[in-house]
Parts: sequence; C-alpha cells; structure tokens
Amino acid sequence: MALTKNTILSHKEIEHKIRRIAYQIYESNVNETEIIIAGIETNGYILARKIKQQLDKISEINSILCKVKIDKTAPTNPITTSIKQEEYTNKSIVLIDDVLNSGSTLIYGIKHFLDVPLKQFKTAVLVNRNHKKFPVKADFKGISLSTSLFEHVHVNLSKQPYEAYLD
Repeated sequence: MALTKNTILSHKEIEHKIRRIAYQIYESNVNETEIIIAGIETNGYILARKIKQQLDKISEINSILCKVKIDKTAPTNPITTSIKQEEYTNKSIVLIDDVLNSGSTLIYGIKHFLDVPLKQFKTAVLVNRNHKKFPVKADFKGISLSTSLFEHVHVNLSKQPYEAYLD
C-alpha cells in the first residue's frame, strides 16, 4: 500500500500561524525590551527565524535569534547554543520547534536554559501532537493534532511553498 500525503497546513496557513504566534509572543512580552528567540536545529530554527522576522515588524522589542543544537537521537548529550549563557541570563526566552511529539526534545532544551536565572520561559511549536511522554506543553502553537503513533508529521519550511503534512 502506497503512502499518501495528507496536507495539515498549506503555505498560506503556515504564514498565518507564524504571524499569529509572533503576536502572541509580543503580547506575553510587551513590557520587555529584549527577548531571546531560540530555535531547535533544523526546522525549529527556521521557524524561529520566521517568527523573529514577524516579531520585528510588529514590535520595538529587540529580539535575539539563538540556534539550539540538540542530538535528537541522544538528547542527554551536551546541548549547545549560538549565543553565550550570559546573553540569555535574566532574559525572557521562547524556545521553538516545528513539531511537539513526545516532548523529549523540548524538555531537554528547556532543561538546558534552566541552568541560569530567567525572567520568563515559553515554548512555541507549529504542530502540537498529543503523544507526550514528558510533562511539557507548548505555550504558543499553530495547530493541535491528534494522530496515531504510526503517523508522522513532516514540516517543510526550507523552501516555498511551505507545507505540513501527515503520512
């Protein structure tokens, strides 16, 4: 039996979700002068960059983009970020990934940032699935989706048209 591609979000819908998430981030950080937009490599970072672009259009908040490198096959391995720890200490952080599935990537990313005092910590995902193994939630999400464990969500943000689909 051949697998078929079931579109979850079209290009236009993804652009709308990115804009809406940027507004939500702005609303929760309206009193901040600077926030860290941290994206989990690879798709989470692409999504974070797009959200930062929208945030910069709608607000005066200085947003700093941060790339977070996590070994998704071994998330307990050391995590690295493109900015130094001092640059996010006592700041508001939004950790972004494309899909929240089991929660392991997000929870290990959160754990990394909690080594220093923070003003506020939020999470954002484009697609929130309901198969969590860990007690982690997305504060900002594009879409919540109930799927079977055998289905896989693919998100393409690297080339246009953007798309999210299930197979």
